[in-house]
Amino acid sequence: MAVRPVLKMGEPLLRAVAAPVTQFDAQLLALVADMDDTMRALNGAGIAAPQIGVSARVVIFELQDNPRYPHLTPVPYTVLVNPVLTLLGTEQDEGWEGCLSVPGMRGLVPRSRRLRYRGFDAHGEPLDRTVEGFHARVVQHEVDHLDGILFPQRVRDLANFGFEEALAGQMTLMPD
Repeated sequence: MAVRPVLKMGEPLLRAVAAPVTQFDAQLLALVADMDDTMRALNGAGIAAPQIGVSARVVIFELQDNPRYPHLTPVPYTVLVNPVLTLLGTEQDEGWEGCLSVPGMRGLVPRSRRLRYRGFDAHGEPLDRTVEGFHARVVQHEVDHLDGILFPQRVRDLANFGFEEALAGQMTLMPD
């Protein structure tokens, strides 16, 4: 379909709660195709509909042979519509994150280590998965976008937030 411009931090839509999807139709499939094209063009590991200017509770993510993140465990391609997250346990991991909407910056973000996510695929079929590690991190990062939250809001100590080139050597990169 099309590579769309990615909204940057400060845009009002990125601070808003996205609208639930009520129709699983050609319009939704076109949105997902644009999200996929945009994510791949920018070598991202995920993207949320609000990042391309659409208020809809839709995220996609995948990590397979991404040259930016060769050290991470693969995550299957997933379209997740109207997600519901259930955190499993209290254990958290801190990891360096970035975002297509906050280009060139990274921050150390705590996330729940394990979670269950439920929702639907692009055709309205139910999804229900229990995941951990990076898979859990990327889901939380993308679903935050649907609630108007960007990763810098999750950074506990601003000493662990900055430009990639300034932080080089201090972090292990986590995907966008």
